[in-house]
Amino acid sequence: MADNGASRTTFLTVAEVAQMLRVSRMTVYRWVHAGDMPAVRFGRSFRVPAAAVETFMEQAELQGGFPAQDDDRRSGTVG
Repeated sequence: MADNGASRTTFLTVAEVAQMLRVSRMTVYRWVHAGDMPAVRFGRSFRVPAAAVETFMEQAELQGGFPAQDDDRRSGTVG
């Protein structure tokens, strides 16, 4: 196969993203379903572009944290 110079997107599993961000897999699924974190569906599972995780982390840093989780919203705490 010839290399035409096109770069390939690196995809991460939900578990890998959760480990990188030190949150639960369920939190990553919530972000994906809420549209806070872009993801692509591969069959029954999701894959997150590595570049999207970097962008997500940069935005969280600028906004002072990750998007609030459902538990945080109910208790009134800020995440």
